[in-house]
Amino acid sequence: MEISDELLCLFSATVREEGERYVVEVPKREIERGSLSAGDTYRVALIDGEASASDGGTTTTSTDTATGEGEPQPPVEKGEVRYVEVEDIGKQGDGIARVERGYVIIVPGADVGERVKIEVTEVKSNFAVGEIIEE
Repeated sequence: MEISDELLCLFSATVREEGERYVVEVPKREIERGSLSAGDTYRVALIDGEASASDGGTTTTSTDTATGEGEPQPPVEKGEVRYVEVEDIGKQGDGIARVERGYVIIVPGADVGERVKIEVTEVKSNFAVGEIIEE
């Protein structure tokens, strides 16, 4: 499956019937983190929640686990390329971006407000490090 570089957020939701229409709710955290703005219009893609790796699809939710201990997996993988927006500067001067579930990606050399294309170079349970490949 090809995913656009313009992807702003990714979350799981249920389509529910509400009178004469169907509704997909956007989690409040996506608005609060600044990925989306209330009132703006966005393109929406729906991916079958029952898809499996064997038929070419993937399903990832915030309840997937890395171990049998119930700890969530990091939402990024080493080598993954994505766009991130730097929201803060860490104590050592590195850019800080947050992605799914508030997971932190440290981006050395980035400044607050920059939207940069990174390659994830290191992944830990509670943070990752990404190298800027395009500003």
